[in-house]
Amino acid sequence: MDFPELAARTRRFGHGAPRAVTVAGDGSRVIFLRSAGPEDPADALWLLDTATGEERLVADPTALLGAGGDPAALTPGERALRERRRLSAAGIGSYALDAAGRIAVFALAGRLFRADLVHGDVVEVATVGPALDPRPDPTGERLAYVTDAAAGVRRGELRVVAPDGTDSLLAGEDGGVTWGLPEHVAAEEFHRFRGYWWAPDGRGVLAARVDESRLPHWHLHDPADPASPPTTVAYPQAGGPNAEVSLHLLDLDDGWVDVHWDRETYPYLASVDWADGNPLLTVLRRSQQHGLVLAVDPRTGETQVHAELADPRWVEPIPGTPAHLPDGRVLVGGELAHDGYDARCLFADGTLLTPPSLYVRRVVGRLPAGNGPADLLVEASEGEPSQRHLYRVRTLIGGGVDARRMSGTPGWHTAAVGGDTLVVGTASLDQPGTTWAVWRGDREVAQLRSLAAAPPYAPRPTMVRVTDRRLPSAVVYPTQHVKGTRLPVLLDVYGGPGHQEVVAARAAWLERQWWADSGFAVVTVDNRGTPGVAPSFEKAVHRRLADVVLTDQIDALTALADKHPDLDLERVGIRGWSFGGWLAGLAVLRHPELFRCGIAGAPVTDWTLYDTAYSERYLGLPEDGMDVYAHHSLLELAAEPPVSGEPARPLLLVHGLVDDNVVAAHTLRLSAALLAAGRPHSVLPLTGATHMAAGGLSERLLRLELDFLRTHLG
Repeated sequence: MDFPELAARTRRFGHGAPRAVTVAGDGSRVIFLRSAGPEDPADALWLLDTATGEERLVADPTALLGAGGDPAALTPGERALRERRRLSAAGIGSYALDAAGRIAVFALAGRLFRADLVHGDVVEVATVGPALDPRPDPTGERLAYVTDAAAGVRRGELRVVAPDGTDSLLAGEDGGVTWGLPEHVAAEEFHRFRGYWWAPDGRGVLAARVDESRLPHWHLHDPADPASPPTTVAYPQAGGPNAEVSLHLLDLDDGWVDVHWDRETYPYLASVDWADGNPLLTVLRRSQQHGLVLAVDPRTGETQVHAELADPRWVEPIPGTPAHLPDGRVLVGGELAHDGYDARCLFADGTLLTPPSLYVRRVVGRLPAGNGPADLLVEASEGEPSQRHLYRVRTLIGGGVDARRMSGTPGWHTAAVGGDTLVVGTASLDQPGTTWAVWRGDREVAQLRSLAAAPPYAPRPTMVRVTDRRLPSAVVYPTQHVKGTRLPVLLDVYGGPGHQEVVAARAAWLERQWWADSGFAVVTVDNRGTPGVAPSFEKAVHRRLADVVLTDQIDALTALADKHPDLDLERVGIRGWSFGGWLAGLAVLRHPELFRCGIAGAPVTDWTLYDTAYSERYLGLPEDGMDVYAHHSLLELAAEPPVSGEPARPLLLVHGLVDDNVVAAHTLRLSAALLAAGRPHSVLPLTGATHMAAGGLSERLLRLELDFLRTHLG
């Protein structure tokens, strides 16, 4: 079986691998999702007993649904939430625990299930309609869920099921209003996938009310299925209105308190935390250049400012913050950009907790610290952006900084913690997949088994920092490459803010090794705008994405060719998806003298046709700079007639027809502009496909892309 087919069947070697790992509050259990094997797409719920090291299957989706049940069946709301999470697995997509980690709840094909993790019982809980995002209260007694749309059921009702099975409406209304769900930009751009939070005592819920009635309604339809009605989505188009989001404290005894903040000035609710103490919120201005960390008084709904976040470009909160510390201080993530510092750091009530040498990526949680206050476990990079390590941060009272690295081997590390149990996930260039080691104190007690398929080869990218900007870059050669043999170059890109490609993890290079073994030198570059280096490196793209990103890619490619003479810059192709698709189109249209062809998958061709939060964060509001939007538009570039003597460089445009993130209109409008200007291109529509092109579709495209590149690069 060749790589594209193997990758399609195994979800890029993800089926059978543990994911969504969490630890019970007392450290006695590790809970995770994993399918039954390398070609089984349906994830089941598992746990590992840290005392014995034994794993136990808790909930098998096929068995729960019974004969005729389909573990891949999704309600419309669940499908949308998985799309926002970029989750392509079937079966149990996610689960939620009570505070002690004794109860887990999850939705499956719209049905609600409750699992007793101590005794092993799994029962279905009756609901009034399809269940979305079910969550137990911290005591494990009650369950809350949000209704998905169904016959006779209103979408977006927040409901609570009592221990006796009584199902009560907590909040719900008509007119384009939902309760307990995140709006599009909250999930897609701020990674807030929740819309309600239980009070620590289980007696109330903090719930988001989302009013989308002012948003334009877009209609997505797959022409391959003409009998089906279109799907209508409320889309927050750049420069237009956003959903109106408010927060309310709902008491189970019918009390109601509104949360007060200046929602006109700070319309974005970026994060909410209510693990203990009072609720903590992060709210942002529409420009995202200023934000507030607020503490909510749950009795009155009044808010108090704990910290201000400010940046002349945009604010970038650190995941896992804000949060309460055991000593009463509030943990906030932000940037240190004075006195020569250029860092992403953690602060507690204004006191610096992490050294400026650390680029903090995420706060995982608390580690036990003997008789002293709890330590923080954070994921961070230090000096080398391709690696992510774990650090223990001591929360010193009275000042001082103490951060010690815990992960030893080079690679990309992540973690989960609970009680005295720490689970460490490690990916590296030396091993396939991610290994999950379970530690109690200073002793490894178990590893989570992986049932994933082994990749057919071990790629070895040559990773290096190039140009005076020290851009992280890599070259992948064919396995049997003979030095001195000139190779066509494939620039395989993403390049967008918030995501890195040059990472020390084998999974990032498997497909690229296939491309290389097909006859290319594959080059990948993380330009300015990508994370991991420094805030100034990320934010150099503000209002000039096109110029900075493309310049960095070209400069890095040129610098690599100086170090690698087998790179033939007379034969360069470029491919990318989403932001990378836009970048591929930009490269071919702006620099046909270098790029002989390009593959643009699901590209954003017109930034006024994309969402508010993303477009306006990097390009500003359209009303403040339509020239900036025009400068970044592929439609404007395509409409320009080719310069006399300029080579005509072909583009292959690929797009899912039911993409609700980058809608297919982007590619269709670009095709029309290219056709009007007489520019060569092809369009490959993907029927039934969303932005993820899941289900093996993106992998099976690889051979078509290969034929295109071979045709035009020779």
